[in-house]
Amino acid sequence: MTRASNGRKPAEQGLPKARTGISGLDEITGGGLPRGRPTLVCGSAGCGKTLLAIEFLVRGATAFGEPGVFLAFEETAEELAQNVRSLGFDLDELTEQQKLLVDYVHVERSEIEETGEYDLEGLFIRLGHAIDSLGAKRVALDTIETLFGGLSNQAILRSELRRLFRWLKNKGVTVVITGERGDGTLTRQGLEEYVSDCVILLDHRVTEQLSTRRLRIVKYRGSLHGTNEYPFLIDEHGFSVLPITSLGLQHEASDERVSTGVPRLDAMLGGEGVYRGSSVLISGTAGVGKTSLAAHFADATCRRGERVLYLASEESQGQLVRNMRSIGLELGPWVRKGMLRFVAARPTSWGLEMHLAALHKQVNDFKPAMVIMDPISNFAAAGTEHEAGQMLVRLIDFLR
Repeated sequence: MTRASNGRKPAEQGLPKARTGISGLDEITGGGLPRGRPTLVCGSAGCGKTLLAIEFLVRGATAFGEPGVFLAFEETAEELAQNVRSLGFDLDELTEQQKLLVDYVHVERSEIEETGEYDLEGLFIRLGHAIDSLGAKRVALDTIETLFGGLSNQAILRSELRRLFRWLKNKGVTVVITGERGDGTLTRQGLEEYVSDCVILLDHRVTEQLSTRRLRIVKYRGSLHGTNEYPFLIDEHGFSVLPITSLGLQHEASDERVSTGVPRLDAMLGGEGVYRGSSVLISGTAGVGKTSLAAHFADATCRRGERVLYLASEESQGQLVRNMRSIGLELGPWVRKGMLRFVAARPTSWGLEMHLAALHKQVNDFKPAMVIMDPISNFAAAGTEHEAGQMLVRLIDFLR
């Protein structure tokens, strides 16, 4: 073992990682997927496996200068390009720029004649040529079951699976392989999770008619990682993962005070208002003025030149703007100036975890100085009282 000139052992090098560029996923994985190694993304149909693989390649090509090859066994290049266009990904443009290559391999079970000499040598040659011609650093295979769907000989199947994963490692590319979830196993063959260096499980569940997408890192060889389930969204910007349970009580406490917008209330609070970064609960029976007081908070914040995100679960933006006009508050101009953003949605429209993920995304996008939730009591309708309480604690920790 070598030592540095001062007699100490040199610092150990961590596992090299390839950043995914997917919001939240790099945080959960501690920096990205294992560079030069295969990662298995598994789950049931419709959970988002193909979209995650596509985004991994697109972000690599556009943000990190790493060209990619997408080898599809189910959808043609034209179908893939059309499907992901709604996420803002232009595969045709990336192909023209020599940053991405999409190759479709047609596999028909009825056309496969299985013999003892069956192997994937032809696939290796085809994929190797695509990697070398583009100088690719990232590869995605979608999906592994289709490739081996025509094989009934388990010995040949397992042998070729191991050979495929070893060949990909020897090529030195970072690979994402998608697989359908099996009965009692992560994949149908039950082998891919053992030969993969990283396994990501996607789940799209429905509980009491409310759907939630969740992600879990099942294993990650040679690296620490988040082990909890994390809600994720798929919207017009692609994937967004919310690592809510990784948050700790590490936030700073500010000594600065900000006005509530009501002079007499500021006087009751020491003459200067509430501490910046604090959480304020406005409680009372129906009709006492909780929303009106919250609107004063919003107006005062906008007057300071700061943004406000107003999460309404009972009234629409138009109703709130109209009703506050009756007490002398004009919120409409702040909306038009982009200082005030209303997000109106019924709590029962999503599960609590999805609400939390959506709010996380809104805050990161709008970057407000104040967030108003009106009212929080309605979230109990989207789950149990205990679940709603946990969701609110996580949200407050994040906002702090």
